[in-house]
Amino acid sequence: MGSLSRINASAATLTKNRTEDSIVPLSGMCVTCVDGCIGMCEIGKSAYRGHEVLYPQPFGIITAASEKNYPIDYSHFNIMGSAVGAYGIEPDPDKAIFPNVNLEQRIGHDKGIKVRLPIVVPGLGSTNVAKNNWDGIAVGAAISGIIMTIGENVAAMDMETEIKNGRVVRAPDLEYRVKAYKQWQRDGYGTIVVQANVEDTRLGVQEYAIEKLGVEAVELKWGQGAKDIGGEVKIKDLKKAQELRKRGYIVLPDPLDPDVIKAFEKRTFTEFERHSRIGMVELESFVKRVEELRKAGAKYVFLKTGAYRPADLARAVKYASIAKIDLLTVDGAGGGTGMSPWHMMNEWGVPPVELHSLTYFYADKLAKKGEYVPAIAFAGGIAFEDQIFKALALGAPYVKLVGMARSIVCAAMVGKTIGKKIEEGEIPVFVERFGNQKEEIFVTAAKLKKELGKDFEKLSTGAIGVYTYLERIAQGLRQLMCGNRKFSLEYITRNDIAALTREAAEVSGIPYVTELDKEEAEKILEGKAT
Repeated sequence: MGSLSRINASAATLTKNRTEDSIVPLSGMCVTCVDGCIGMCEIGKSAYRGHEVLYPQPFGIITAASEKNYPIDYSHFNIMGSAVGAYGIEPDPDKAIFPNVNLEQRIGHDKGIKVRLPIVVPGLGSTNVAKNNWDGIAVGAAISGIIMTIGENVAAMDMETEIKNGRVVRAPDLEYRVKAYKQWQRDGYGTIVVQANVEDTRLGVQEYAIEKLGVEAVELKWGQGAKDIGGEVKIKDLKKAQELRKRGYIVLPDPLDPDVIKAFEKRTFTEFERHSRIGMVELESFVKRVEELRKAGAKYVFLKTGAYRPADLARAVKYASIAKIDLLTVDGAGGGTGMSPWHMMNEWGVPPVELHSLTYFYADKLAKKGEYVPAIAFAGGIAFEDQIFKALALGAPYVKLVGMARSIVCAAMVGKTIGKKIEEGEIPVFVERFGNQKEEIFVTAAKLKKELGKDFEKLSTGAIGVYTYLERIAQGLRQLMCGNRKFSLEYITRNDIAALTREAAEVSGIPYVTELDKEEAEKILEGKAT
């Protein structure tokens, strides 16, 4: 096996090699590094931009994810169809058709959260790409009936937020984000979740969201797949950087230092970095915090953990069981982000299939001992219907949802861009073949117009983009489930997928494809079964 990583040159860091066809695998350097080169590679660019090259660029208008080629991914499994019977519907060819597949799911201790699709958007926070596309992302999620999570640091990053005695008492951006989702919810499907990290917890953000904004679900965040440190963003405004420093964030370089202020004003550098703290997880304080949130009025409490080592995953599963958490999201390494150090994104953590397999084993162990197992969501690079099916099957019966964020942001950005082009009368040829009005370009527009009536005109094209993308996901998932003869999510099992490699089989416990159905096949051949 060759190197799993390509280093020293990536579109993510806007770098490339001089000798693109002759690279040293170990270092990623050009086979001949020549005196006189201007330094287009990552090492060269680091020689004059230093720590700035740690991050994917340009910040604020991109999302990024790892390009590491993990030894195992979901392509190492195939979905097993069947020619026999039907689960969840009468085995009648006129009734067992894919439009009749039910994709609705219910989670929560009282099954009080219902979704039209088994998807949660697991945390879009204070990065500009989330803020600037919120109308599309949140409204698209709301009209699609899936769960939307407001990520960390949103309240404190808002300069209009009012803080008294160390607690948030007014947070306009957070309020806007909650209302944007809630006003477009339909028939009670989905819910809006407010996530918190160390700084949010200190500022009482979740208590404010529960008490003042009517939020029913909150999420404690241990981490995410893209990085094992706290959230981070770039700040171009000195006063904002200084205010965030005063609000308790780590801001680099120190915007209160007179020498740093002079350097910024001379444009020696143009951006500050705002970093969040890492948490210090331990059982007693975790359980106590969950109880505090419930006493504050939280109807549902979630936990999201990242791609930490197996012992920490075991802690997440066990603590979630003890505290009776309503949803545990497990985010595999390399997942999407608005900003994380590029090498960290590629080189840290347990990859999705390995992490998800361990989660299944840990949850199953607790279940067999009669202990509570919360609903679980798998996340980490999931973007298409086949990956959703495989993730649900790999973690069955404990996995009820998948986490998808980066692909949904993509759909919102594309929808927004098409809307702009329609307004400007400059529709790209690639899109123009479908028409020049949104009703012609977006294939779901007629359906949405009928369902929403006059409100359709208030809908952003970003939201239509998200809805349309999820409509494709839903139909694709229904087709896969129909072919698998499973007409409701509850019938998906680990027996519905097979491993295509021995390594994938060993890691996941899913049988190798030719070893699947071995006993049943023998019985059929012996005439002992039909």
